[in-house]
Amino acid sequence: MTQLYEAVVLITGASGGFGQELTRQLLEAGSQLILTDIDEGILRERVEAIQTKARTGNVLAILSVDLSTREGCETLYHQVRTLNISIDILINNAGIAFYGRMDEIPNEKWERLMQVNLLAPMRLSALFAADMITRQKGHIVNISSVAGWSGMAGLTAYAASKFGLRGFSEGLFNELKDYNVKVTAVYPFFSRTPILQSERYGTLAKTNLDLPEYLVTDPAKVISEAIQGIVNNKLHIFPDAMARIIHIFKRYLPQLIDRINDIFTRRFQGG
Repeated sequence: MTQLYEAVVLITGASGGFGQELTRQLLEAGSQLILTDIDEGILRERVEAIQTKARTGNVLAILSVDLSTREGCETLYHQVRTLNISIDILINNAGIAFYGRMDEIPNEKWERLMQVNLLAPMRLSALFAADMITRQKGHIVNISSVAGWSGMAGLTAYAASKFGLRGFSEGLFNELKDYNVKVTAVYPFFSRTPILQSERYGTLAKTNLDLPEYLVTDPAKVISEAIQGIVNNKLHIFPDAMARIIHIFKRYLPQLIDRINDIFTRRFQGG
Protein backbone atom coordinates (compact mmCIF):
# COMPACT_ATOMS: atom_id res chain seq x y z
CA MET A 1 0.00 0.00 0.00
CA THR A 2 1.03 3.61 -0.60
CA GLN A 3 1.16 5.60 2.63
CA LEU A 4 -0.25 9.13 2.50
CA TYR A 5 0.52 10.30 6.02
CA GLU A 6 3.71 12.40 5.98
CA ALA A 7 4.24 11.49 2.30
CA VAL A 8 5.71 14.31 0.19
CA VAL A 9 3.35 14.81 -2.75
CA LEU A 10 3.94 17.04 -5.79
CA ILE A 11 0.69 18.06 -7.51
CA THR A 12 0.63 19.84 -10.87
CA GLY A 13 -2.42 21.85 -11.94
CA ALA A 14 -3.18 22.37 -8.26
CA SER A 15 -5.55 25.32 -8.70
CA GLY A 16 -7.99 23.45 -10.98
CA GLY A 17 -11.06 21.51 -9.93
CA PHE A 18 -9.33 18.17 -9.35
CA GLY A 19 -6.22 19.96 -8.11
CA GLN A 20 -8.12 21.68 -5.32
CA GLU A 21 -9.75 18.42 -4.27
CA LEU A 22 -6.42 16.60 -4.30
CA THR A 23 -4.98 19.36 -2.13
CA ARG A 24 -7.85 19.28 0.35
CA GLN A 25 -8.11 15.52 0.68
CA LEU A 26 -4.37 14.89 0.85
CA LEU A 27 -3.99 17.56 3.53
CA GLU A 28 -6.72 15.77 5.47
CA ALA A 29 -4.71 12.56 5.04
CA GLY A 30 -1.67 14.25 6.59
CA SER A 31 0.44 14.57 3.44
CA GLN A 32 3.18 17.15 2.88
CA LEU A 33 2.37 18.99 -0.35
CA ILE A 34 4.32 20.82 -3.02
CA LEU A 35 1.82 22.57 -5.29
CA THR A 36 2.30 24.08 -8.71
CA ASP A 37 0.25 25.86 -11.36
CA ILE A 38 0.82 28.52 -13.97
CA ASP A 39 -0.71 31.40 -11.93
CA GLU A 40 0.84 31.61 -8.46
CA GLY A 41 -1.58 34.28 -7.25
CA ILE A 42 -4.70 32.23 -7.98
CA LEU A 43 -3.07 29.10 -6.56
CA ARG A 44 -2.11 30.81 -3.29
CA GLU A 45 -5.60 32.24 -2.89
CA ARG A 46 -7.25 28.84 -3.36
CA VAL A 47 -4.76 27.04 -1.13
CA GLU A 48 -5.28 29.56 1.66
CA ALA A 49 -9.04 28.97 1.47
CA ILE A 50 -8.51 25.20 1.71
CA GLN A 51 -6.09 25.56 4.63
CA THR A 52 -8.66 27.41 6.71
CA LYS A 53 -10.57 24.12 6.92
CA ALA A 54 -7.78 21.54 6.76
CA ARG A 55 -6.23 20.91 10.18
CA THR A 56 -3.66 18.30 9.19
CA GLY A 57 -0.95 17.98 6.59
CA ASN A 58 1.23 20.83 5.40
CA VAL A 59 1.94 22.85 2.25
CA LEU A 60 5.71 22.88 1.88
CA ALA A 61 5.88 25.08 -1.22
CA ILE A 62 3.79 26.81 -3.88
CA LEU A 63 5.55 27.07 -7.22
CA SER A 64 4.60 28.89 -10.43
CA VAL A 65 5.64 27.26 -13.69
CA ASP A 66 4.42 26.81 -17.27
CA LEU A 67 4.50 23.09 -18.06
CA SER A 68 3.81 23.55 -21.78
CA THR A 69 7.54 23.56 -22.53
CA ARG A 70 10.46 21.26 -21.78
CA GLU A 71 12.18 24.18 -20.06
CA GLY A 72 9.19 24.67 -17.77
CA CYS A 73 9.24 21.04 -16.69
CA GLU A 74 12.96 21.20 -16.03
CA THR A 75 12.48 24.42 -14.06
CA LEU A 76 9.93 22.72 -11.81
CA TYR A 77 12.28 19.79 -11.25
CA HIS A 78 15.13 22.10 -10.25
CA GLN A 79 12.84 24.19 -8.03
CA VAL A 80 11.88 21.04 -6.15
CA ARG A 81 15.52 19.93 -5.95
CA THR A 82 16.45 23.20 -4.23
CA LEU A 83 14.00 22.29 -1.45
CA ASN A 84 16.21 19.28 -0.70
CA ILE A 85 13.13 17.07 -0.33
CA SER A 86 12.51 13.74 -2.05
CA ILE A 87 9.17 13.31 -3.78
CA ASP A 88 7.22 10.26 -2.63
CA ILE A 89 4.22 10.75 -4.92
CA LEU A 90 4.13 12.70 -8.20
CA ILE A 91 0.60 13.54 -9.36
CA ASN A 92 0.51 14.72 -12.98
CA ASN A 93 -2.84 16.47 -12.82
CA ALA A 94 -2.37 19.56 -15.04
CA GLY A 95 -4.51 19.43 -18.16
CA ILE A 96 -6.34 21.60 -20.68
CA ALA A 97 -9.05 20.98 -23.28
CA PHE A 98 -10.59 22.58 -26.36
CA TYR A 99 -13.77 21.69 -28.20
CA GLY A 100 -13.99 21.84 -31.95
CA ARG A 101 -13.39 20.05 -35.21
CA MET A 102 -9.70 19.19 -35.49
CA ASP A 103 -9.07 21.19 -38.68
CA GLU A 104 -10.73 24.28 -37.19
CA ILE A 105 -8.69 24.48 -33.98
CA PRO A 106 -5.57 26.66 -34.36
CA ASN A 107 -2.46 24.49 -34.53
CA GLU A 108 -0.79 26.29 -31.65
CA LYS A 109 -3.77 25.49 -29.42
CA TRP A 110 -3.83 21.72 -29.87
CA GLU A 111 -0.04 21.55 -29.92
CA ARG A 112 0.03 23.26 -26.50
CA LEU A 113 -2.65 20.82 -25.33
CA MET A 114 -0.40 17.89 -26.25
CA GLN A 115 2.52 19.54 -24.43
CA VAL A 116 0.56 20.02 -21.20
CA ASN A 117 -1.56 16.86 -21.21
CA LEU A 118 0.96 14.32 -22.46
CA LEU A 119 4.53 15.56 -22.80
CA ALA A 120 4.62 17.30 -19.41
CA PRO A 121 3.68 14.10 -17.51
CA MET A 122 6.25 12.18 -19.54
CA ARG A 123 8.96 14.76 -18.89
CA LEU A 124 8.24 15.08 -15.17
CA SER A 125 7.98 11.32 -14.72
CA ALA A 126 11.35 10.83 -16.41
CA LEU A 127 12.93 13.48 -14.19
CA PHE A 128 11.51 12.34 -10.86
CA ALA A 129 11.57 8.58 -11.55
CA ALA A 130 15.37 8.50 -11.43
CA ASP A 131 15.39 9.47 -7.75
CA MET A 132 12.51 7.10 -7.00
CA ILE A 133 14.46 4.24 -8.60
CA THR A 134 17.52 5.08 -6.52
CA ARG A 135 15.44 5.15 -3.34
CA GLN A 136 13.46 2.04 -4.36
CA LYS A 137 10.34 3.95 -3.38
CA GLY A 138 7.81 6.18 -5.10
CA HIS A 139 4.49 6.48 -6.87
CA ILE A 140 3.65 8.28 -10.13
CA VAL A 141 -0.01 9.14 -10.72
CA ASN A 142 -1.33 10.35 -14.09
CA ILE A 143 -4.77 11.95 -14.18
CA SER A 144 -6.05 10.83 -17.56
CA SER A 145 -9.72 10.67 -18.62
CA VAL A 146 -12.30 8.23 -19.89
CA ALA A 147 -11.49 10.00 -23.17
CA GLY A 148 -8.33 7.91 -23.01
CA TRP A 149 -10.51 4.89 -23.75
CA SER A 150 -13.05 6.33 -26.18
CA GLY A 151 -12.63 9.28 -28.54
CA MET A 152 -15.51 11.69 -29.07
CA ALA A 153 -16.20 14.19 -31.86
CA GLY A 154 -14.96 17.64 -30.93
CA LEU A 155 -12.41 16.29 -28.47
CA THR A 156 -10.03 14.62 -30.90
CA ALA A 157 -6.81 16.25 -29.68
CA TYR A 158 -7.86 15.83 -26.05
CA ALA A 159 -8.59 12.14 -26.61
CA ALA A 160 -5.25 11.69 -28.38
CA SER A 161 -3.43 13.15 -25.37
CA LYS A 162 -5.32 10.93 -22.94
CA PHE A 163 -4.91 7.76 -25.03
CA GLY A 164 -1.21 8.57 -25.08
CA LEU A 165 -1.15 9.08 -21.32
CA ARG A 166 -2.79 5.70 -20.81
CA GLY A 167 -0.18 3.97 -22.98
CA PHE A 168 2.61 5.85 -21.23
CA SER A 169 1.28 4.83 -17.83
CA GLU A 170 1.10 1.16 -18.77
CA GLY A 171 4.61 1.17 -20.22
CA LEU A 172 6.01 3.07 -17.23
CA PHE A 173 4.34 0.62 -14.86
CA ASN A 174 6.17 -2.27 -16.50
CA GLU A 175 9.49 -0.40 -16.49
CA LEU A 176 9.38 0.60 -12.83
CA LYS A 177 7.67 -2.29 -11.05
CA ASP A 178 10.96 -4.07 -10.32
CA TYR A 179 12.18 -0.96 -8.46
CA ASN A 180 9.20 -0.73 -6.08
CA VAL A 181 7.97 2.39 -7.88
CA LYS A 182 4.21 2.32 -8.43
CA VAL A 183 2.29 3.81 -11.35
CA THR A 184 -1.40 4.70 -11.44
CA ALA A 185 -3.63 6.15 -14.16
CA VAL A 186 -7.02 7.67 -13.32
CA TYR A 187 -9.86 7.86 -15.88
CA PRO A 188 -12.73 10.10 -14.72
CA PHE A 189 -15.83 10.92 -16.74
CA PHE A 190 -16.81 14.59 -17.22
CA SER A 191 -16.74 16.23 -13.81
CA ARG A 192 -17.95 19.53 -12.39
CA THR A 193 -14.67 21.34 -13.04
CA PRO A 194 -13.66 24.36 -15.19
CA ILE A 195 -12.67 22.05 -18.04
CA LEU A 196 -16.39 21.85 -18.94
CA GLN A 197 -16.15 25.53 -19.91
CA SER A 198 -13.26 24.99 -22.31
CA GLU A 199 -12.83 27.18 -25.39
CA ARG A 200 -14.80 26.22 -28.50
CA TYR A 201 -13.79 26.65 -32.13
CA GLY A 202 -15.27 26.58 -35.61
CA THR A 203 -18.33 24.68 -36.76
CA LEU A 204 -18.85 22.97 -33.40
CA ALA A 205 -18.53 26.20 -31.40
CA LYS A 206 -22.29 26.73 -31.42
CA THR A 207 -23.14 23.24 -30.21
CA ASN A 208 -24.70 22.59 -26.83
CA LEU A 209 -22.10 21.13 -24.49
CA ASP A 210 -24.33 21.01 -21.43
CA LEU A 211 -24.37 17.47 -20.09
CA PRO A 212 -27.39 16.30 -18.09
CA GLU A 213 -26.72 17.09 -14.45
CA TYR A 214 -27.14 13.45 -13.45
CA LEU A 215 -24.16 12.52 -15.65
CA VAL A 216 -21.76 15.19 -14.41
CA THR A 217 -19.67 13.80 -11.58
CA ASP A 218 -18.74 15.39 -8.26
CA PRO A 219 -14.99 16.16 -8.14
CA ALA A 220 -14.85 15.41 -4.41
CA LYS A 221 -16.21 11.90 -4.92
CA VAL A 222 -14.01 11.31 -7.97
CA ILE A 223 -10.85 12.27 -6.09
CA SER A 224 -11.87 10.27 -3.03
CA GLU A 225 -12.17 7.15 -5.21
CA ALA A 226 -8.90 8.01 -6.97
CA ILE A 227 -7.01 8.40 -3.69
CA GLN A 228 -8.29 5.08 -2.43
CA GLY A 229 -7.06 3.44 -5.62
CA ILE A 230 -3.67 5.13 -5.23
CA VAL A 231 -3.39 3.81 -1.67
CA ASN A 232 -4.12 0.32 -3.01
CA ASN A 233 -1.51 0.69 -5.79
CA LYS A 234 -3.99 0.14 -8.63
CA LEU A 235 -2.69 0.67 -12.14
CA HIS A 236 -6.07 1.66 -13.62
CA ILE A 237 -8.70 3.58 -11.64
CA PHE A 238 -12.21 4.28 -12.94
CA PRO A 239 -13.46 6.61 -10.19
CA ASP A 240 -17.12 7.00 -11.16
CA ALA A 241 -19.99 4.92 -12.53
CA MET A 242 -19.93 6.35 -16.07
CA ALA A 243 -16.20 5.75 -16.40
CA ARG A 244 -16.62 2.14 -15.30
CA ILE A 245 -19.52 1.59 -17.71
CA ILE A 246 -17.64 3.05 -20.68
CA HIS A 247 -14.58 0.97 -19.84
CA ILE A 248 -16.61 -2.25 -19.70
CA PHE A 249 -18.40 -1.45 -22.95
CA LYS A 250 -15.13 -0.54 -24.67
CA ARG A 251 -13.61 -3.88 -23.68
CA TYR A 252 -16.55 -6.21 -24.20
CA LEU A 253 -19.13 -4.37 -26.33
CA PRO A 254 -17.19 -1.86 -28.43
CA GLN A 255 -20.07 -1.41 -30.89
CA LEU A 256 -22.13 0.15 -28.08
CA ILE A 257 -19.47 2.80 -27.56
CA ASP A 258 -19.93 3.94 -31.16
CA ARG A 259 -23.66 4.28 -30.55
CA ILE A 260 -23.11 6.19 -27.33
CA ASN A 261 -20.72 8.56 -29.09
CA ASP A 262 -23.33 9.11 -31.81
CA ILE A 263 -25.95 9.94 -29.17
CA PHE A 264 -23.67 12.44 -27.44
CA THR A 265 -22.65 14.03 -30.75
CA ARG A 266 -26.28 14.45 -31.85
CA ARG A 267 -27.19 15.87 -28.46
CA PHE A 268 -24.37 18.40 -28.53
CA GLN A 269 -25.23 19.41 -32.09
CA GLY A 270 -28.88 19.81 -31.20
CA GLY A 271 -29.92 16.87 -33.36
